[in-house]
Amino acid sequence: MNDNRPKVKALIEAAKKGKFAKLVIAHKDRLTRFNYKMYEFFFKQLGVEIVCVEQVLPKSFEAELVEDMLALIATFSAKIYGKRSHQNKKRKGADANGNDTPGAQNQAVPE
Repeated sequence: MNDNRPKVKALIEAAKKGKFAKLVIAHKDRLTRFNYKMYEFFFKQLGVEIVCVEQVLPKSFEAELVEDMLALIATFSAKIYGKRSHQNKKRKGADANGNDTPGAQNQAVPE
């Protein structure tokens, strides 16, 4: 779900310039978690064939649905943990600069 992918953007730019005719990937999800068919169509318009070396048996509809749900959960979990990490770093930065931590003014100071 992250649309800020510099390496994919560079790959697209190279494909536009005709620097390669075949894109070899190990698994479809290494290129994109969603909209694989759109990427396949796009690269085909640029004269690039996508070759996926993943050798698996055909998956049932249910198996694909489960994989999609797990990918969504992983994406949102990463987003939540990233936000929490950012908040913790921000809080630690405030502590290091001598700022009070939230709620510190309400604490009793022992005599």
